[in-house]
Amino acid sequence: MSEYITLKDNRDFSRLYKRGKSYVSPVLVTYVIKNKNNNLRFGITTGKKIGKAVKRSRARRVIRAAYYELYPDLKQGYDFVFVARGKTPFVKSQTVLRAMKQHLQSAGALE
Repeated sequence: MSEYITLKDNRDFSRLYKRGKSYVSPVLVTYVIKNKNNNLRFGITTGKKIGKAVKRSRARRVIRAAYYELYPDLKQGYDFVFVARGKTPFVKSQTVLRAMKQHLQSAGALE
């Protein structure tokens, strides 16, 4: 799991929110921007609107599972932020995977 680089700094998230391109679906919002270094980085945000800690954790788990499944097909040199929505904790990871795949294809980040 050490090959996955996560975003942790607030400035990285803010940069994606301000300058990144966003893609929206009922279960997921995806922000995409190219980075200067040639690696893939991702971050996951779950706000309090999602629910209490158990639902927020489930939403993060489902998003992470979908990302790990798509990881081998992604082009290098992108930053992603995935934002959970109200429906995210209640759906299967395959539903999130479909939405994520569609967003990343639209962004041109899939090979």
